[in-house]
Amino acid sequence: MEEEYIRVISITTIGVISWGLIFILVRRIFSSYSFDFSTRIVSTLHATIAVTLATLSIQDWSCPVCPIASTSSLRQMETLSFSLSYMIYDLICSHFDQVLSIDNAVHHSVCILGFVAGLFYQKCGSEMVAALWITEISSPFLHLREILKEIGYRDTDLNLAADVCFATIFSLARMVGGPYLVYVTISADNPILIKAMALGLQLVSAFWFYKILKMMRYKFIKRSMSNKKS
Repeated sequence: MEEEYIRVISITTIGVISWGLIFILVRRIFSSYSFDFSTRIVSTLHATIAVTLATLSIQDWSCPVCPIASTSSLRQMETLSFSLSYMIYDLICSHFDQVLSIDNAVHHSVCILGFVAGLFYQKCGSEMVAALWITEISSPFLHLREILKEIGYRDTDLNLAADVCFATIFSLARMVGGPYLVYVTISADNPILIKAMALGLQLVSAFWFYKILKMMRYKFIKRSMSNKKS
């Protein structure tokens, strides 16, 4: 068990440093763009790798969240450590931006507590990897829509397509898969802290879902008015 903890700490520490160096490199390459642009490039990289690692760590494809309330496998712990390092980096990095998002800070704090709890107890690996997959699968589209705006594609069909893809994938993952995963986690013999983190993450997802619905309503109304004028 001690060896697993050492590996988790090593991956997390090296990861935080690595994400910081990657951000510095990306910032230099895209120096003509905003701070937020660079953080979204890095975040897209993390989301892509995280979803891939989460997919590879699934033990039973007939039941992706199985075995429930079991001891985490080494691959699952490595995957969670990888994403924990990113969350810590991103929470720190956000404090250097001119605009600090309280919503984002709360989301990251909940995620970090969840990762730490899961890694400490070395349980719920299947559930937590599934949660990682659910939360990150829509992230590339989230960042794509903002990146497109900055490079000059605001209010275009391409940007609207990115908005629709993000809203659809987010809604299906967070508001269909999410509640099911929360139910499985809470009903199983898991530590109370893990259950609380699962519920907390779902509440955060529900809040974002509400904001996304408002955003898409505004987008379609704006597009409809624009078409009428033309």
